[in-house]
Formats: sequence, structure tokens, C-alpha cells
Amino acid sequence: MSNTENKIESQPLQGAGEVTIREAIQADCPRLMELVHELALYEKAPEEVTVTLQHFEEAGFGPNPVWKAFVAEVDGIVVGFAVYYVRYSTWKGSRMYLEDLIVTEDMRGKKIGKMLFDRLIQEAKERGFSGMVWQVLDWNEPAINFYNKYGANIEAGWLNASLSKEQLLNY
Repeated sequence: MSNTENKIESQPLQGAGEVTIREAIQADCPRLMELVHELALYEKAPEEVTVTLQHFEEAGFGPNPVWKAFVAEVDGIVVGFAVYYVRYSTWKGSRMYLEDLIVTEDMRGKKIGKMLFDRLIQEAKERGFSGMVWQVLDWNEPAINFYNKYGANIEAGWLNASLSKEQLLNY
């Protein structure tokens, strides 16, 4: 696959080196799962990660992929990623839903999160989405401050609701 097909972009890293932003490939999945676990620890919910690597890979690279991701690499090591999928709103149409954006703790503050977020915005524009939506925990001030730099609307008044797999099976 050529660089243009995989949309590889490189930028100098704040300090030294270079950050490469590219589309995720299946071989990235083990590392992405490591970062998912790091994010779950940060969000104080490590026990909530129940997806297996096999399911994660199938969901992203199987016959009916439901997610896409961009990764940030430094010296050949994935140090961050942003995973999204298409969400349909009956009010707004097709929108990008940002599921997770994470940069490893040791690489934060080097503009890598900004590079990933900017790439998501570019993708949303290229795909003609009517907008981009995501959630942020109310106590995660660094993330809230990051999104505020973009002028994001952070809404109050909406409560998250869900049913677990067990609840679905027991109904």
C-alpha cells in the first residue's frame, strides 16, 4: 500500500524526532489494545475492558469493519491513536463518533493529540460528515481543556445509558 493510499503524514516532534500519523492496520491491533488498557487505567475503569484482541481485530479488519483508526508513531512505535466509527443522527445525518483518543503518558504535551485530532477533522471533512461527536468524562480537565481549544460544545444535561451483554442475554 502506498503512502497516499494509507494517508501517511509526518511532522517534526516537539523536541526531537518525527511523528507519523497514518491509518491503523491490523498488525497495530495488539499495540492498540495495550493503549486501550492504559486508557482504562487512566479513566479508573480497567475492569470494564472486556473485548478480546480477536474481536477487536475482527471489528476493525474483518468482512464488516465497524471502526477505523489513525495511529501516531514515533521511531516505529505507536504512541497514540484515535478510533472512530460512523454514527447516524436522525436530526443531523452521518457523523463521526470519536470513541477514543489516547496518547501514552510519556508522550503527552508534544502536540501528538492535536495531530491526531486534526487528522480526524480532516477525515470528517473528506467524508462529508455533518459533524463529529464524542464523550469526555466530567473530571478529565486536561481533555476538556484540549477540546475547548477547538471551540467544542461540551453539553450538560445528557446522561449515558447502556445495557451490558449480560443484560441483553437475560432479558
